[in-house]
Amino acid sequence: MDLRTPPPDLYGRPRADTFFRFLTAFGDRYSPALGGPLLRRSPRRPFSRPTPALQLVVTARRRAAADVVELTLADPSGGPLPPWQPGAHLRLALPSGRERHYSLCGDPADTAAYRIAVRRLPAGGGGSVEIHDTLHPGTRLTARRPRNGFAFCTEPAVLLLAGGIGITPLLPMVHEARRHGLDWHLVHTGRSAGTLPFADELRALDPHRVHLRTDDEHGGPPTGAELLAHAPRGAAVYCCGPAPMLAAVQRALDGSPAASLHFERFGAAPITDGEPFAVRLGADGPVLDVPADRSALDVLREARPDLAYSCHQGFCGTCEVRLLAGTADHRDRRLTAEQRAAGALLPCVSRAAAGETLVLDVPGASDRPRP
Repeated sequence: MDLRTPPPDLYGRPRADTFFRFLTAFGDRYSPALGGPLLRRSPRRPFSRPTPALQLVVTARRRAAADVVELTLADPSGGPLPPWQPGAHLRLALPSGRERHYSLCGDPADTAAYRIAVRRLPAGGGGSVEIHDTLHPGTRLTARRPRNGFAFCTEPAVLLLAGGIGITPLLPMVHEARRHGLDWHLVHTGRSAGTLPFADELRALDPHRVHLRTDDEHGGPPTGAELLAHAPRGAAVYCCGPAPMLAAVQRALDGSPAASLHFERFGAAPITDGEPFAVRLGADGPVLDVPADRSALDVLREARPDLAYSCHQGFCGTCEVRLLAGTADHRDRRLTAEQRAAGALLPCVSRAAAGETLVLDVPGASDRPRP
């Protein structure tokens, strides 16, 4: 890939427009509305068919670190898989019906297989536990094609900062940086050596550019300044890790040699500017209060535990519901203006003004007894 060429779109297809201007505008051109007709689309757009799901099979499984399992996924027929770029996610449909996103952590040049790594989270939403307990070689899965919301732009100098399982989107960036001869450095942090996935693989890539840093050997987590001290002057920083790590790097950026910061969170960002509002389940259903510091999705799932979700960041679209009435503050990175105008809403991040009530068509809401 020419370094002057903008990264491809969310699905790995080349495109000619400016990446950062249009990154969030790419998604599904249209999708079936819940229980209704297709969402409207501009008549000037060419008609396009929905992208078919990928059929995958688990071909290998191994322990990558303490409580981390690595899975290799391939086409059951042995054919090549769709191309992808560093930072891409794979949306897996698990046997239980759960849908979860996982960063591809292999080499983008390898089209024979995808690789993901998942840390077991017993107190999570159940997806990681299901993967650890049930996905073994021979298991068949379906998935959406890789989609990218954390694209690597191949700047001449880069610093990659990973916290624990946050190494997964950054490892492909290392492969791409080496392929293009960039001035790159990687810092991988964790509680102890046993918790760092792919440590041996990283050391083998370039021991002089890879820095493994553990809390138990250094008396605690690193500061943002310590992490950014590894940056070449003018470097672009790519960071994926827990919220305290991201916050530390953001605070220290201005005083570092780095020039810019790109990051991906493990989960939803803290709500710092929210107002309390309410959601109603259906036109005449129960009204649920949404506090200023909680998401509508969290409140909805208390009433509808079976409501599907995945990323909590307005990226994947799994939790989409239909807005029947009210004025929403859309904060997602997926829906187009047309989809929003037609009623699509992602409750994981979308909010409303103080005192507003959003009337939502939530799957199965009419089946619940009214208060």
